Amino acid sequence: MTAPQPYYDRDGILRVFPRRTSMTPDDDMAFVGPPPMIRPDAIEIHVSVAFSWDVAYAYELAETWSQYYPVVKVGGPAIDGEGDEFVPGRYLREGVTITSRGCVRHCPWCIVNDRIRLLPIVPGWIIQDNNLLATGPAHLHAVFDMLRQEEKAISFPGGLDARLLRPWMAEELRQLRIKQLFLAADSDAALPDLRRALDLLTFLPRDKKRCYVLWGFDNEPIEVGETRCRSVWDAGGLPFVQLYQPIGGRVDYPASLRARARLWQRPALTKAIMGERPAVALEYPPQGTLL
Repeated sequence: MTAPQPYYDRDGILRVFPRRTSMTPDDDMAFVGPPPMIRPDAIEIHVSVAFSWDVAYAYELAETWSQYYPVVKVGGPAIDGEGDEFVPGRYLREGVTITSRGCVRHCPWCIVNDRIRLLPIVPGWIIQDNNLLATGPAHLHAVFDMLRQEEKAISFPGGLDARLLRPWMAEELRQLRIKQLFLAADSDAALPDLRRALDLLTFLPRDKKRCYVLWGFDNEPIEVGETRCRSVWDAGGLPFVQLYQPIGGRVDYPASLRARARLWQRPALTKAIMGERPAVALEYPPQGTLL
């Protein structure tokens, strides 16, 4: 199954983004930052801002783009929420699909605190739902049916809730060609459910079982987060550190701490730390230099 005709082929909206991420569209009607010298015709401009710390810059971009186009709008998750619709290719790159909005959890570090809202299932191979496993069996079966028809390997960067993973869901995942999936261990309390979920996913190699590990929330010592990364590894997962950023603000972490986090964000370095590969001295400096 192939995805529907990309959004940018169906209208004259030009999309502008404050920064490029792995999910940013890369078609001819998507731009990052200020307008270039040569600009395409467009009916209107949408400045899409995903992170609260980019809001001020997004309005600066809107003012700059308005010098060349009469209609410029600013929106996105950081301004008006995620909305109740999803159009493939509009604000996320081709292949990304969202089949639901919201989450049943109310994690204090997360901006997503809302009821689950089911959306029409649009074909895609990168699943970006906030909490796919909380959508219910009927919706899940329909999503898995869609994914079995995809030609490309499937990714779940939106994350799968380890607390909700059941054997039948793991069996559905076994039938897919998976590129990678993400679980989470944002606190030590999450580790028991994470271990149980990873036990259900033993058919996948470690490299495909990624796990977000939050560092720095509520002044938690970084050493605690680092120990949690090692626990994720021991359970069979591959940790991936995310430095906590508050809602409506931004913490400017010191370079030494960012460097320490990168050791747990790059699989080759993580494997060196855990003894699966020789350590690279230039990329893995003595721990005392990182704090």
